[in-house]
Amino acid sequence: MKLLTIAETAALLLQNDNYILLTHRRPDGDTIGSAAALCGGLRALGKTAAVLENPQFTEKYRPYLEGLTVDSVPERAFLVSVDVAASGILAYNAVDYVNQIQLKLDHHARSDDFAPQGYVDAAAAACAEVILAILREMKAPIAKRTAEALYLGLSTDTGCFRFSNVTANTLRAAAECIDCGADTFAINQVMFLTKRLPRLQLEAQLTQSTEFYANGKVAVSAIPDKLKDELGLTEDDIDDISGFGREIAGVEIAVMLRQVGERGKISVRTSPNYNASAICARLGGGGHKAAAGASVDGGIEGAKEAVLAAIAAEGVKL
Repeated sequence: MKLLTIAETAALLLQNDNYILLTHRRPDGDTIGSAAALCGGLRALGKTAAVLENPQFTEKYRPYLEGLTVDSVPERAFLVSVDVAASGILAYNAVDYVNQIQLKLDHHARSDDFAPQGYVDAAAAACAEVILAILREMKAPIAKRTAEALYLGLSTDTGCFRFSNVTANTLRAAAECIDCGADTFAINQVMFLTKRLPRLQLEAQLTQSTEFYANGKVAVSAIPDKLKDELGLTEDDIDDISGFGREIAGVEIAVMLRQVGERGKISVRTSPNYNASAICARLGGGGHKAAAGASVDGGIEGAKEAVLAAIAAEGVKL
């Protein structure tokens, strides 16, 4: 993949039209906010742009996508992936278009070169930082709605600016969103200050069932499908549950396990003393130093065995 500069990326977007923006499966606030913001910015410049519908978009994020999505990819569309580290995590209905993607916009240090060209800023806390920089370079007007989509990405990928990935530039980007009219309190209220009762019941269950290793430095939690059904949990309820274990004093490596079909999904969150991406890379996954993921065969039990072995291989005595 040819890595572009910010100026080259902006020039490429300005010289083309008819954009379709692709998100990743199990979409979070960053892939959704970044896609919505880029779509809004391109439309403000007179371009034709839309976000490809993702079957896993949830109601929590729907307001940011209203009027921006399409169900199919038109002929001769210019496809751009947003916040997608690897082709294997593209939305299920976007995988067939992987060979048509012309530009990759991302912030993951460990990622696949599935597009012929791209702009990747691994120092950015969220892909939304990348999108804001591109919109600035294109001199695109940033309306209130676009600013709120950017803030959604910035805030959700940083735990409302609590995580170690936050930089001064992240905070400057958030301030710019406010300057452009973003109602940040309303976003924070929905994303961070309100929980449904099933989510609180889940946290109570995890408090009882989490297992500890390495004298309390490693916490392993699991959400079996039956628990999700028993509590009536939605994907929105468990959207940010991966960091649950890191909130426990003394825990430096938190693992969250889930059943996905016949496979076990692994999410790892670490303190600055450990590398989540290195742990997950041993299992064929990746991500950031403080937050990464992978999936393996064998369901939850297989995932537990695999991730503990990967943690041990990274020098942690369990």
